[in-house]
Amino acid sequence: MLTKRKKANAIKSTQRHETDTGSPEAQVALLTRQIEALAAHLRTHKKDFHSRRGLLQMVADRRKHLRYLKRKNEQAYNALVDQLGLKR
Repeated sequence: MLTKRKKANAIKSTQRHETDTGSPEAQVALLTRQIEALAAHLRTHKKDFHSRRGLLQMVADRRKHLRYLKRKNEQAYNALVDQLGLKR
């Protein structure tokens, strides 16, 4: 679970304009932070299979957003992948 401040920082670093919260870049950044937090939780709670399912859903959702962004704007995709440190 991310705090409001962590969500705001994740979105602020990738938003297109001041009030942007729904662009693919912002969504991917937010999902990445949530995935990192849930992965840390699962390192300590190895048998939490319900949360693991949620993690897999978030990873799939992020992949869909990234695929859309790559199809629509490859330069923005490359910049976002470099900024967030994701594998291609």
